[in-house]
Amino acid sequence: MKNCELCSTPGGDLLWQSALCRVVRIDDADYPGFCRVVLNKHKKEMSDLSADERDQLMTVVFAVEEAVREVIRPEKINLASLGNMTPHLHWHVIPRFKRDRHFPNPIWGQSRRESLPQVLDPTIAQALKDAIQRRLNKGEQVFLAI
Repeated sequence: MKNCELCSTPGGDLLWQSALCRVVRIDDADYPGFCRVVLNKHKKEMSDLSADERDQLMTVVFAVEEAVREVIRPEKINLASLGNMTPHLHWHVIPRFKRDRHFPNPIWGQSRRESLPQVLDPTIAQALKDAIQRRLNKGEQVFLAI
């Protein structure tokens, strides 16, 4: 779809990709380590996918969650698939900290405190990319089979 942001752009810094989906890091100073898992084809809902595609997509989401937890060490992870503004199937993997500007509210809710912007150190960014690739490349033959 030519008007869809996630069809026409990667949607962030590309960390990993398969035939089914891609993992990108979002450059958000309030939420360093924020990643998205984006379906490569334009579908709006999880129920638009086959059972096998749903299983594989969620395997990627959970692998990204594990990598973010390992490298970023947040107090909590938020997983969300909203798509209200961008109706292209994608999952948000959001590291949360008690000091972040919205905690305990959702990041799209009302801010609770001043922003404490953080720059993700390049070595940490690379470690996150490596952790995601390590988890997902183990099962590469499964992901590339679609």
